[in-house]
Amino acid sequence: MSGNTETFNFQAEISQLMSLIVNAVYQNKEIFLRELISNASDALDKIRYQSLTDPSVLDSGKDLKITIVPDAANKVLIIRDTGIGMTKADLINNLGTIAKSGTKAFMEMVQETKDASMIGQFGVGFYSAYLVADEVEVISKHNDDEQYIWRSSAGQNFTVTRDTVNEPLGRGSEIRLHLKDDLTEYLEERRIKDIVKKHSEFISYPIHLVYQKEVEKEVPVEETEEAVDEEKDENKAKIEEVDDEGEDKEDKPKTKKVKENETVDEELNQTKPIWTRNPDSIQQDEYNAFYKSLTNDWEDPLAVKHFSVEGQLEFRSILFTPHRAPFDLFEGKKKRNNIKLYVRRVFIMDDCEELIPEWLNFVKGIVDSEDLPLNLSREVLQQNKILKVIRKNLVKKCVEMFTEIAEDKDNFNKFYEAFSKNIKL
Repeated sequence: MSGNTETFNFQAEISQLMSLIVNAVYQNKEIFLRELISNASDALDKIRYQSLTDPSVLDSGKDLKITIVPDAANKVLIIRDTGIGMTKADLINNLGTIAKSGTKAFMEMVQETKDASMIGQFGVGFYSAYLVADEVEVISKHNDDEQYIWRSSAGQNFTVTRDTVNEPLGRGSEIRLHLKDDLTEYLEERRIKDIVKKHSEFISYPIHLVYQKEVEKEVPVEETEEAVDEEKDENKAKIEEVDDEGEDKEDKPKTKKVKENETVDEELNQTKPIWTRNPDSIQQDEYNAFYKSLTNDWEDPLAVKHFSVEGQLEFRSILFTPHRAPFDLFEGKKKRNNIKLYVRRVFIMDDCEELIPEWLNFVKGIVDSEDLPLNLSREVLQQNKILKVIRKNLVKKCVEMFTEIAEDKDNFNKFYEAFSKNIKL
């Protein structure tokens, strides 16, 4: 390592959070992978959005994907993305010195429930890495900066070093988790596949698993080995076979079977986007899985509305009502991350204020338009007539969803308790 390493102290709340995660006993440790894949997907969203107005940002790598590489020999699990990457300042601020607003709320809740599975809802999902790892390294390359390494074994501080030792990433981030001795199950091919299927099947970028697999191959027997075999057969009676007339005798090369390690690159999430499918063909548990991957919620939704609109304009949407209100529902600074906007299956943004009125900011979901332009700017959005029609339809469908909730008294009581303030607004 080069000598340009700088050491920084974690912000006090983050230090407490990491201590809580490292020392407490949680049942559901596997959620770390969901959180890191979700963060990687967000980083890919950001670079793809930038590329709509400036295609040159993808000169550093056009292939947008997430790659998981288990390194069993070194007990390291690698999660790599080709997203926007982080500058040196991003690494310092985002991973240590500036606490997210949800840090304290998450700590209070997790001490009460002993369940870390909702960590992503509070904006601190990265630190779930310490559920399974003693040490975490983040190697990152942003288009506007050099490649840097962030490293920490939790505790009070972390280091940031200009990277002169690793392969250039081109662009994006690589997280290396040095797994705890008793948690090497997360290096197993089957375990990783199960977790990705359970939590991250609907991520809209390819998730690749690159692993070593033992395969049996036939290889030619070398001449020296043949000579040894012939020596062994010297004392055996030889039976000569007479060929049929006109048939050529073929000398087939001798082979033997050996076991070799082969590198396999397998795509894990080839599922068609759920909103493009016919609602009649979708089971409730598929909606629940999609909702959890979309929102990082740990509970199933209270209600779902899946519909398409055709005619003068065309779009598809799935809307969800959560079981409970998020902790920061009425925070003024809160990013309105409720409805993700897609155009022809391409993610555009997740905080489009023109898409849904503020009183419905608790409704989660996606909208996929066939008619909006891909290179949407915020100025264009504010003037866009198509968006006004989509908004009108979303409000109408939300009201229909609430009416359906009201048909079940218990569900309506839960809904009213959680969101009556919004409805009254």
